[in-house]
Amino acid sequence: MPALAPVPPMAEVTIALNELVPHAYRHYFNGRPDRPYYSSRRYDFGSSPLLLPLVRAFLDTCAAEHNTDYRYLFTLMGSELANNAIKHSRSGLPGRDYRLVCERQRDGLRLTCRDDGIANDPTTSVHDRRHLTPDPGGLNPDTDAGRGLAMIDALATTWGDNGRPGHRDVWFFLAYDLKDSAWPDLNR
Repeated sequence: MPALAPVPPMAEVTIALNELVPHAYRHYFNGRPDRPYYSSRRYDFGSSPLLLPLVRAFLDTCAAEHNTDYRYLFTLMGSELANNAIKHSRSGLPGRDYRLVCERQRDGLRLTCRDDGIANDPTTSVHDRRHLTPDPGGLNPDTDAGRGLAMIDALATTWGDNGRPGHRDVWFFLAYDLKDSAWPDLNR
């Protein structure tokens, strides 16, 4: 078998992020409530943090039929799950991805982020569960880490994860009336 020649470095170009989205999915990112009657939307995002504006467009569009506070909060928390997938799992490695699934329920939206998990941990079998817990000091303005889950814990109606470090599903539910969220108290 002949040896393959190395690929020379390619030039960097700037393209609109929507050019990366297949035509059939572009309505997932338009920010308009033109198709509000979905029950579930799923999109797989690549590992680059440069795609986070596309993530925010997806999240904002999922919540487009709701008021500004709801849209902002849903997008903020969903962006945090995406950022955590890139930063803390194998989904942030080149060629990897993570999945966001938004499910419309009668009284709110549920967002699940499935990442590729942490690198193999020899102390954990596939049957062991290790659930995430928020950092108790994560909302302290002087802290350097642990803010994400602490923020989701405070702002989501409910949240959780599947406890599987190998392929982690982290989810939150945000009620349309923001019940059990600290958000209304923060805006008084």
